[in-house]
Amino acid sequence: MRTRWRARHVLAHQNGGHALLRDGEVVWEDDVIVHVGRDYDGPVDADLDLGDSLVMPGLIDLDALTDIDHLVLDSWQAPGHGRGLQWSRDYFDHRRHDVFTPEERRTVREFALAQLALHGITTYMPIASEVHSSWAEPYDELVAMAETSRRIGLRGYLGPAYRSGVNVALPDGSRDVAFDEERGRAGLADAVRFLDHLDRLADPLLTGVLLPCRIETLTADLLRETAAVARGRDVLVRLHALQGTLERELVERLHGVTPIRLIEDTGLFGTRLLIPHTMLVDRHPSVHGEDRGDLDRLARAGVSVVHCPLTSLRYGSVLHSFGAYRDAGVNLCLGTDSFPPDLVRGMDTGVHLAKLVDERFDAAPAEHYVEAATLGGARALGRADLGRLEPGAQADLVAFDLADIRDGVQDDPVRTFLLSGTARQATHSVVAGRPVLVDRALPGVDLPALRNRAQHLFDKMRAAYPERDFLRRDADTLFPPTFPHFRIQA
Repeated sequence: MRTRWRARHVLAHQNGGHALLRDGEVVWEDDVIVHVGRDYDGPVDADLDLGDSLVMPGLIDLDALTDIDHLVLDSWQAPGHGRGLQWSRDYFDHRRHDVFTPEERRTVREFALAQLALHGITTYMPIASEVHSSWAEPYDELVAMAETSRRIGLRGYLGPAYRSGVNVALPDGSRDVAFDEERGRAGLADAVRFLDHLDRLADPLLTGVLLPCRIETLTADLLRETAAVARGRDVLVRLHALQGTLERELVERLHGVTPIRLIEDTGLFGTRLLIPHTMLVDRHPSVHGEDRGDLDRLARAGVSVVHCPLTSLRYGSVLHSFGAYRDAGVNLCLGTDSFPPDLVRGMDTGVHLAKLVDERFDAAPAEHYVEAATLGGARALGRADLGRLEPGAQADLVAFDLADIRDGVQDDPVRTFLLSGTARQATHSVVAGRPVLVDRALPGVDLPALRNRAQHLFDKMRAAYPERDFLRRDADTLFPPTFPHFRIQA
């Protein structure tokens, strides 16, 4: 089947980079782009004029929330209060359990994947919280999520998350990691079993990856075994690391080395490694405040940094800096990591945070962030056929409506869109040439019903926090309202 989209603005690919095409066309046959330009001379089976829209490569989210967001609960807490949102040691030892049933988890995943699609994301690598699970992510849950992803039509890089331990709050309020090493080994075995499952499915939209959890929750042995499997199977690894000072303190206490040294010593630098956040390198003010070679080590190892600017800002962190990482040759790609999965807001946030860090307006221009959300993600995945609109590339596209008067006047369509718009302006998307988002809706998905079910499950998740709190405070104490509730006078 041959399909054509026409739009006022097309972010095409030319001479190795993106190029703006006004009044352009993109034509694809089945799953491959065959024409980008104007005046296509040939028959098409479907023709869509998108008017005053920006058509661009589908957005690639490599730390994509596939959960009900907990940031709304834990991103504003005072330090003493926030410790109650971790597992208590008593909960770890005696009472840990799954908050959601498998069927409820399936709803959570459907809700999250629908959100990704509605925000113009076409390729994702998932991240979910383990705080409301009995341990990490079971094999069967990822099998079910793969089926949901296939039904919606997204391109997914999937694997069950696994860990050897969990962050806990001790009775005195201090933090530690409690270990159950057998669960960690079983989790890696399930991750390998899931790789085999996707191999049997042979769906080109689903690729198996290894997704160990946060570095401080993994033993050195499990990290080494992960590296060995990654090399043997030639699969990507994503490891959350270099995130903050508590992680650094825990890793140094447990292993006697810094996180970046632990990654190197366990062989993960010899894999196709993605590291979300990656903020606490030597040049960060809370470490040394100067470049002592960490960025060069990451670049030489071929590490891709998954930058999540909006979520980082909400937790009070910032990259030091986007321009420095890019100049060092580190491949930068993007993730959302929380709700909303809006890479447009994330890119805009990143542009302006970089101005503050580097104290110059051009520290990280809009085009560098757009490249990270497309070409950088494709490089991290080893996919030269993603993240670009040119003949021979996969037909993964998204269209954003630019016609709303509330967006104001327009200069450059990309720069103006990042300043004035959001990813909620996505109207259409295709993945491998197949429609996913159609007129702002997802065919076959009852969005109002899904929203109601998700709200019920969020309420259930919120109500479960007190049983894990080391002080056993109730939910209303842990999560007070912004303002007192209005009282009706008798």
